[in-house]
Amino acid sequence: MPVRQKILILDDEHDILEIYQEILARLPSQPEIHTADNGARAIALLESEPFHLLLVDLRMPTMDGFQVLAIVRRKFPALRVCVMTAAEDEQFRARAYAMGIDLYIEKPKTGKEIISFVDCIESLLEKDDQGGFRGVQSKTLVDIVQLECLTQASVILRVQSASGEGRIWIQKGEILDAATGESLGKDAFLEMLRWKAGSFEILPSDLPRPRTIFSSYENLLMETAQSLDESKAEEALEDGTGLASFSRYKGVQFLIGVETGDPTKFEQWGAENAEQMAAWIHQSTTALRALADKLETGQLEQIEALGPQRHVAIVCGDQEDLGVGFTRSALLPVIRETMRQIEAKWAS
Repeated sequence: MPVRQKILILDDEHDILEIYQEILARLPSQPEIHTADNGARAIALLESEPFHLLLVDLRMPTMDGFQVLAIVRRKFPALRVCVMTAAEDEQFRARAYAMGIDLYIEKPKTGKEIISFVDCIESLLEKDDQGGFRGVQSKTLVDIVQLECLTQASVILRVQSASGEGRIWIQKGEILDAATGESLGKDAFLEMLRWKAGSFEILPSDLPRPRTIFSSYENLLMETAQSLDESKAEEALEDGTGLASFSRYKGVQFLIGVETGDPTKFEQWGAENAEQMAAWIHQSTTALRALADKLETGQLEQIEALGPQRHVAIVCGDQEDLGVGFTRSALLPVIRETMRQIEAKWAS
């Protein structure tokens, strides 16, 4: 059974602690929520047991949020940290990011802002990938941009990597422009999203920037994600991975082909936890095949599972079952049409 992740919320207002404890307890990952009403108690809790995420207010008596951050960054460098404050101050934001926090967010006031807040926190709790950008632990640049857009920020992201340097202009949660080297607009944005590791800096959005990117950030990230998926598929094809050609379909995140009689025999492309996913595919298909036999409904053909993090569909064969992971933004009709195309090609 997976270990529940632990969140510590630090705020001197008890009403705020109760509200956010209730909100975050409903996250899909069902984390364990702890609270502290002062900096000293928060540090003591962090020293007594491991936590995955700290949410900290900035304006508190005796020991303010910045003092807590200074101690946390020295004693618990691997701890993810989110500043959650009512202070609308770009200097506070820049100072907090300079101290290595993962996310700076203004306390949500509306239902829409609460939904965005929950999405941001769930994103921070997701499993780390290799590489990433310093300042957001093991997160890709896509994650960083998405977090800034979800929080309706107006900032300039200055990005540096071994491949170069670039900037992304964000105004009230919308991407206005991007520039790197000789590239501008969407071309520059896509180029930077190909960078796997580096560092970033949050700069105040001081002067107006002419808009060259007119897509919403959701559509833009989907377009660039598809382009990146295609690039990964081309790389996989060069490496001889048999499932790589299916990854060209829109929204596909990973594929796993599992022998029907042995979950330890599988091939995969793009899966983070391939062995666990192969075992789940085997268990699901075996159980549903047994149910189909019992009810005499005929042969099991396809399984669809929709979840808060991603969607999974399985096409069932005589010798092998093929599991396909989709992004959570993929709609069910799109998944079914994509699976129809994948099945036709897979069967051939």
